[in-house]
Parts: sequence; C-alpha cells; structure tokens
Amino acid sequence: MNKRIADRTPRPEPEPAAGQGHGTAPPRRRRDRVASREAILEAARAELHEHGYSKMTIRAVAARAGVTHGLVMRHFGSKEGLLRAAIPGPQDLDAVLAGGGVGLPERIAQAFVERMEMAGSLDPMVALIRSAAVSEPTATHLYLSMQEQSARAYRAALEGPDVDERVDLLGAVLLGVTFSRYVVRAGPLATMSPETVIQHLADLIRPIVQPPPPSRTVER
Repeated sequence: MNKRIADRTPRPEPEPAAGQGHGTAPPRRRRDRVASREAILEAARAELHEHGYSKMTIRAVAARAGVTHGLVMRHFGSKEGLLRAAIPGPQDLDAVLAGGGVGLPERIAQAFVERMEMAGSLDPMVALIRSAAVSEPTATHLYLSMQEQSARAYRAALEGPDVDERVDLLGAVLLGVTFSRYVVRAGPLATMSPETVIQHLADLIRPIVQPPPPSRTVER
C-alpha cells in the first residue's frame, strides 16, 4: 500500500542548470524557426525542379520539409511568396553592384556564372524558366516580376544613355546563357569551362553595362 502511494506521489521537477532557465527558450525557438524556414526553402527548390511550378504544391513542400502546411503558409503566405523567397533576387546584386563601375562587367559575369555553376540545373530559376517556356501563365508572371526586381537594381546602378534598353538587353543575354548552358545543356557554350564563360560573358556585356562615349563628328 505504501509503495502504491509512493508511486503516485509526483516527483519534483529537477532544477534547471545554470544558464538553462526560462531565458534560453526564445533562442531555441529562434533557431528552430530559422531551421524550419531553411528546410522549407530547400524543399521548395527541390519540388520546383522535379515537378515544375504548376505541379508544385504547398502540401508537397511541407511534407518534404517535415513541417505542416500551416507553418509554410505562416512563413511565406502563399505559393508565390514561397518561390520569391526560394529564388535569389535583387538582394544578391547588392554586393555585385556596390563596387562602382570599375570591373563591373567582370563582377556581374562572375557572380552569375558562379551561382549557376553551383546549382546548375537545380537552380530554381532554371525550373521557373522551364515552366515559363511551356506557357504556364503563373510561372511566366512570376518570372517577369522577379526579373523586374533585378532590373530595378541594375537601373539604379548603371549610368549613361538608354538605361532601360540596356538593362533589358543585359537580362536577355543572361537569360540566353541560362537557357543554352543550364536548360538545354548542348553545344559549345554548354561545354566551356566556367572561367571561359565568365571571360566571354564579361566581354559581351561590357558595352551594355559601360557603353562607349558617343563619337564626335568633326565639322568641316
């Protein structure tokens, strides 16, 4: 009888060790939040690559990340919000454009190629381009919207005449390289070394990024 009573008696909770009181809970929750967000983004990139934009679902992303559908929505609000966070955007251009005009074509080319080489066909922008190429309207809208964000960053950094036209040309060149080397992956461009691609790309975009001064007409 006494043993039964003793078994039912609540045992006191152990005292927290030094530095492990209530003050440690927020940092742990913060770490969990960051880890969950990163897991969701990685899952979104994988789902986008495997299934394309139209067939990618929030529930599939949540299952892949090991979280709930509601948690994904709390973090990102919508499928489009999730993709915007998963795909590198204008924030990645800050360091590239911050150095001024000297060496700018080389910095743009190197940053672009290094990013694409690191992810290759797994880069989420490649998957979005594939979806847009087969006329998925939502994917096309999202792609154009994200390109416009990058274009605004370029327009703020570039100098000289016809900035809007030059920024559009720059985007077209980068899109062409992306499609040939990382989507189609065929032809000489696909087999070049990254260093060679950087060199050729820098030479190609230099007159777009840094147009030569207009030639003066000699009056007779």
